[in-house]
Amino acid sequence: QVQLVESGGGSVQAGGSLRLSCVASGMVYSYPYSFSMKWVRQAPGKEREEVAVFGRDGSTRYTDSVKGRFTISKDNAKNTLYLQMNSLKSEDTASYYCAADRYAYGRKADTYWGQGTQVTVSS
Repeated sequence: QVQLVESGGGSVQAGGSLRLSCVASGMVYSYPYSFSMKWVRQAPGKEREEVAVFGRDGSTRYTDSVKGRFTISKDNAKNTLYLQMNSLKSEDTASYYCAADRYAYGRKADTYWGQGTQVTVSS
């Protein structure tokens, strides 16, 4: 059973920084399974947006609006995914979710979600 627990959200003024953490458990990496992990956010009245992805091969990618400001990283020893958010803007206000996509034999099989953490940026 994969479990993801986020922390680190809060309220900050525009221009400030926050670091989100997501502690993962139950992720079995042995063949044929592998995982990619990501941060997804959703603001009230808006569609869910994939913010940053940490790929199975260690690659990273970001949505355009956060490039140069957000950094996704993973500490395998701590089973923890991070999202460092700098130069925060009011439009970054949203609930942020950690998610893990499980692949079996190279094909996406499941997606697991954390409970979310709120980020509020005031201007």
